[in-house]
Amino acid sequence: MRDVLQQVRPWSGERFALATVIDTFRSAPRQPGATMAVSGDGVAVGSVSGGCVEADVYAVAEEVIRTGVPVVRRYGISDDDVFAIGLTCGGLLDVLVEPVDQASYAEFGAVADAIESGRPVAVATVVTAGERLGRRLVIGTSATGSLGDAGLDAAVVEDALAMLDTGSTAIREYGVHGECGRTDVAVFVQAFTPPPRMFVFGAIDFAAAVARVGKFLGYHVTVCDARGVFATRARFPEADEVVVDWPHRFLAGALDQVDRRTALCVLTHDPKFDVPLLELALRTDAGYIGAMGSRRTHDDRLARLRAAGVTSAELARLTSPTGLDLGARTPEETAISIAAEIIASRTAASARPLSTTTGRIHGEAGRLVSAT
Repeated sequence: MRDVLQQVRPWSGERFALATVIDTFRSAPRQPGATMAVSGDGVAVGSVSGGCVEADVYAVAEEVIRTGVPVVRRYGISDDDVFAIGLTCGGLLDVLVEPVDQASYAEFGAVADAIESGRPVAVATVVTAGERLGRRLVIGTSATGSLGDAGLDAAVVEDALAMLDTGSTAIREYGVHGECGRTDVAVFVQAFTPPPRMFVFGAIDFAAAVARVGKFLGYHVTVCDARGVFATRARFPEADEVVVDWPHRFLAGALDQVDRRTALCVLTHDPKFDVPLLELALRTDAGYIGAMGSRRTHDDRLARLRAAGVTSAELARLTSPTGLDLGARTPEETAISIAAEIIASRTAASARPLSTTTGRIHGEAGRLVSAT
C-alpha cells in the first residue's frame, strides 16, 4: 500500500480498484499485503505477483470498477494448460479486488493519512464469499465501520490491536459472531505500522552506504556520531535523522523507539564509543545488533564487554564482525553484506545460495484461527 499511495491519491475523486494479496501458498512471489491499483481510466500501479497474473488482475479490476462489487480470485499454475493464467513458480495466490470510492471505502483517505504520517492503523476486511464479502473495519485510535456483527467486530478489534504491535498481516478466522476456534468467517487483517528503525552509529563512509541501503529497504534511518564535523546532513542526505551525540547517550534516550524490528549497526570500531553503546544495546529488544571491525577488534571488544559485566547470553546476541561473507571491499559492497545479514536474521533464513538449497523458496503466511 505504501508503494502506491502517492500515485493513487489523485484518484480520490473517482472510483478505482485496489487488488491486494490476502493469502499465499507454497512459492508465491509476493507476500500478503502486496498491492496493485487500477484507475478508472486504466492506469495501473503496483504489483501483486511480479508479472505472473497482473494481466488477469487488471481485467478483474476493470470489472470491479464497473460493478462496484468486490471479488476474491485464486491464481495458480495449471498443469493442463501451460498457457493458462497462473504462477509459473508453482505457488497459489489469493487476491482481493475491491472498489474504492466514497460509497464503498469512505475510510480510505483516513487510512492513507495514517499510513503516510506513520500512525498505526489496521484494516480488517471480510474475504469469505457471501453477502459480507468486502465489509470493512478500520482500527486506529478508534474503530470505524463494521464487519456486520458486533461480536465479530469486537473479536477482530482485539486481534488487530495485537497484530499492530508486531506489524503482522494475515487472515484470521472466526465464528459468525466472533467465536474463537471457528472458521466460518475469514477476515484479512492488514496492519500498517510505522517503518522499522535502523540506527547507524559512526559517521564514516561505510555508514553512508548502510544508510542508503537501509532507506531502500524501508527503514527509518538515524545516523549518530559524537563528532559533529562528520555527522552532517551533507554527508548523509538519505538518512531521516543525523544526530550529533555520544552513541550510548543517544540510544539511552531513544529506547522507546527500539523493538524487535529494529536494526542497530555499530560501525564506530572505537572502544570509547562502541563498548558503552553495545553494553546498552545488548540489553534492548533490538532484532539485529551488528558491530564492524577486524577479528582482533572483535576479540578485544568481547573482552572489554565481559569486563563491563555483559553476560555470555547477552554477548550471543551480538553479530560481529557484521555482514555476510560476500568478499565485500567497498562501502557499497559492505552495506549489501550487512543488509543481507539483517534480512536473513529477520526471516531466520539460511543465507545460503538458493542453488544449494531445496524446498520452497518463499515461506507460507498461513491462516490463523482466533484463539482469544
